[in-house]
Amino acid sequence: MSAADRPEGRTHRLSVVIPVYQGEITLTELLGELDHLTSEFTTPDGNVAVVAEVLLVFDNGPDGSASVIRTLAEKYPMVRPVWLSRNFGQHAATLAGMASSGGDWIVTMDEDGQHDPADIGRMLDVAMRAGASVIYAKPENAAPHGVVRNAASKGAKRAIRALAGGLDTTVYQSYRLMLGEVGRSVAAYAGAGVYLDVALGWVAGDVATCPVLLRAEGGRRSGYNLRSLLSHFWRLVLSSGTRGLRVVSVTGFLFGVAGLLLAIVILVGRLAGDATPAGWTSMVIIVLLTTGAVLFSLGIVAEYIGVAVNMAMGKPLYLIVSDREAGPLGWHRPLP
Repeated sequence: MSAADRPEGRTHRLSVVIPVYQGEITLTELLGELDHLTSEFTTPDGNVAVVAEVLLVFDNGPDGSASVIRTLAEKYPMVRPVWLSRNFGQHAATLAGMASSGGDWIVTMDEDGQHDPADIGRMLDVAMRAGASVIYAKPENAAPHGVVRNAASKGAKRAIRALAGGLDTTVYQSYRLMLGEVGRSVAAYAGAGVYLDVALGWVAGDVATCPVLLRAEGGRRSGYNLRSLLSHFWRLVLSSGTRGLRVVSVTGFLFGVAGLLLAIVILVGRLAGDATPAGWTSMVIIVLLTTGAVLFSLGIVAEYIGVAVNMAMGKPLYLIVSDREAGPLGWHRPLP
């Protein structure tokens, strides 16, 4: 039975949130595709939906994305620019857009064109069939990155799933559909350093996936380098709960057992009359093992403390400002 046949059937209003860092080349084509969804359309299951707004969150990237956003806002009535005071990163920019949205549903997608807006209707159908508040796109083809990066991403998500217990991090994707009230609530309470999908998992009900095909990235280079990818992974680790602290305890225990076994081996060798080395080699090995274990443990504990301190000090996850060209920074005067 279609949405129109049900007494409570209504048009689903969609807010599309796109964090923009390097979208100068790809945004225009992507907005052209989204424009086709700004009139009411019917999904394959008969649900009626419309893209009510597209929030372009400018994350202060190095290219000319700001000018493109201004042009698109003049061309398309549904475009709402969201200006951040500085670069805060993809997750913070996405949360800023979610907090500024007003739709029944929120769709988050990348700026590079690899996410096809035509899949939004099918994602909504999955949400309605499953009664799920969060839907993740499930790529059926390899992401348009290198083989090493794709393998590392899958391996990292599986490792975090094992570490975090109940969180299925393998389904995490930046192409998502979520209930608007869930997304806006998460954006309201999420603290500095939070991993968006972990925060969604804290409050979301049922989570489902929708198969999609990823497209090429529109001829632009990825905005992620090795350092940012490692930072991305570490934020996921710290946001996934306190099981990392258990790793510290287990690591210390294992090194303690290894030290005890080594001591027994040395003692038995001495009693058996084996030639006893001068001792410095064993001492160096023990010192390196124990020191490494202590530093590793302190590092993990310090990271958790750092997250808590940032939240206690009120460090903002993002700050929304006006378009700098519309304010005092844009009041250029000609030189005499």
